[in-house]
Amino acid sequence: MNSENIDLAIVGGGLAGGLIALAVRDCAPHLTVGLFEAGESFGGNHRWSWFEGDLDARGTKLMQRFRKMQWSGGNEVRFPAYSRCLQSDYRSLGSRDFDLALRRELPQSAIRTGAKVIGLDSEGVTLSDGKRVTAAMVLDCRDAQPSEHLTGGWQVFLGQNLKTDRPHGVDRPVIMDAAVDQPGAYRFVYLLPLSEDEIFVEDTYYADSTQLDAPLLRQRIADYAEEQGWRFQVLHEETGVLPVVTGGDFSAYRTSLAQAGVALAGARGGFVHPLTSYTLPIAVENALAIAEAARENLARLPKVVEERAKSHWQRTAYYRLLGKMLFEAAEPEERYRVFERFYRLPEPLIERFYAARSTPLDKMRILTGKPPVPIARAMKALLGKGAPLVQGK
Repeated sequence: MNSENIDLAIVGGGLAGGLIALAVRDCAPHLTVGLFEAGESFGGNHRWSWFEGDLDARGTKLMQRFRKMQWSGGNEVRFPAYSRCLQSDYRSLGSRDFDLALRRELPQSAIRTGAKVIGLDSEGVTLSDGKRVTAAMVLDCRDAQPSEHLTGGWQVFLGQNLKTDRPHGVDRPVIMDAAVDQPGAYRFVYLLPLSEDEIFVEDTYYADSTQLDAPLLRQRIADYAEEQGWRFQVLHEETGVLPVVTGGDFSAYRTSLAQAGVALAGARGGFVHPLTSYTLPIAVENALAIAEAARENLARLPKVVEERAKSHWQRTAYYRLLGKMLFEAAEPEERYRVFERFYRLPEPLIERFYAARSTPLDKMRILTGKPPVPIARAMKALLGKGAPLVQGK
């Protein structure tokens, strides 16, 4: 059996794993790292977006290595009874540019694409071809898994890059166009103008089921484009089903996935925004902290990451509460009203919300005033158990 020895094996070359590898390269260049990804490229088939103010100076510096779309002039939201232009500038990174930057910035020895890990433990990883890679530390950053220990719903989406036959006329990102039909779920269309005649259009909905009906969503995008007067061809497509966590036993969840001596990070480790799925600011913050911990004492990494996971779960409790209200205290066709009301609040509050940094005053402000649903129904739902986040539920 072939074997080798490295300092840090990062399993999973998605957003979390890739950013950690890059941060470790900056912070602890003496460590030998392997970034193991089963696919042929890092990042899969995704797009990650964030608001300019979501990142501090260190986070902005980390993300400077990536070619990304950047818009000035703010962003907007649209609802049946309310539209608004906000001032925050927006950023978006595609997985192809993510992959290119990692291949350019990381040592060649760290690039392990097409390397499916079939076993991992505190002493290393075993690949599908039988090769064993011994590592002083293993960091598990694989995809999140449905779990009976967590409750909530799902954010389901299909996005397409459209090439229009003439300028599409959208000059800034539209974070939510919820002035569309609401067929049994909170639905909105997400728009990113990539050039004057290319636009990313994503049909997204918050649903109680993991079902993704791709033909239906493609037709919805085509119908939406027709309403805008666009004739187009599809250049690229991506899909996703992301958990919207509203509660559960986080300790039991982590225990169900944990292996002694292995650090559990990324979405699999619970490092997500439980309501919005805007995880890039969280991934950046976590990557920088993990890199510093690795530099100081690699052996303590599992404990450091475990403590960070518990802290993150505690500080995002408020967003799980709001998610519970969204899924359980409102009829599916009326769920858009929760966000329609939210977007009437002060813009700095909205920015902190997406970065998962809401202040105590923010939290009070969001919940006060006229509730989005009758308060008795809301409290009844908030005290309920919720549905388990398992596939097909």
